[in-house]
Amino acid sequence: MIRKKSIATCLVILFLIIAWLPGCSPLKKITNEENKTVWEQQALTQHFQKSLIETDNFIFTSFQKIKTLNEPIIIYIEGDGRAWITRTKLSTDPTPINPLALKLAFLDPSTNVAYLARPCQFTPLHLNKGCNPSVWSDLRFSESVIHSMNQAIDVIKMNAKAKQIHLVGFSGGGAVAVLIAARRKDVASLRTVAGDLDPRRLSQYHKTTPLTGSLNPSTVIPKITQLPQVHFTGEKDKVVPPFISEEFVREVNKLGSNCAKSIIVKNANHHNGWEEEWRNLLNIPVNCEHAKSF
Repeated sequence: MIRKKSIATCLVILFLIIAWLPGCSPLKKITNEENKTVWEQQALTQHFQKSLIETDNFIFTSFQKIKTLNEPIIIYIEGDGRAWITRTKLSTDPTPINPLALKLAFLDPSTNVAYLARPCQFTPLHLNKGCNPSVWSDLRFSESVIHSMNQAIDVIKMNAKAKQIHLVGFSGGGAVAVLIAARRKDVASLRTVAGDLDPRRLSQYHKTTPLTGSLNPSTVIPKITQLPQVHFTGEKDKVVPPFISEEFVREVNKLGSNCAKSIIVKNANHHNGWEEEWRNLLNIPVNCEHAKSF
């Protein structure tokens, strides 16, 4: 039985890899459940344990690797995932096919590492009565979502018996990380990767409909001016161009804290180029002493 299960898992992984290759359209029809199984198996091989976290509005999926209790924990927050099938058609399941925040969490050598999916990602949709396409579109950064994700972080922190947390957010997860950091007192540092730090500005740039039902991270800047933070952006990112993080950092440091910096990563675009550099990027100090925007 174990051998058959192992072979089946390997086949799913193989099909998923092939499906990502150019010119392989017949194999792109990997089901959502197969995709979830692949990443859950990968998490196990990386010694991350899956847990479901119930909050007021959603049940979240988290993968955690806790080696030592009472130590700080670094929490990775996923991006928007597969929110859209096409430019005009919303997905019925926002679980990411390529969960970059999860892959970065696997690379993190910290003692305690946790990954937190966004609402309706990975968790079976029938468990989440509040899941509908508006949650991963117009309401993706709504008060309901941010409140619930903050509750999930409370649970992760409590289980690790941690006193402090470090937040890392990818893409839309960067917006979530900023909004959550603004309402907590236990965040020791903040990092974003290709972070959507000003959805209104980004919507103007792409000429898309603004997220009228969502909060905007740029409005909470006064609450995070004393928080050490680094915002990484890809040199070749056309989804969230570098000017988004650069403008955000200028606004933070304009208030006199000098705690924020924006770093452009060469050859990286929105999804690619991050894994190769992540451990080096983690070694960049996050503090308020020598921070500057460049």
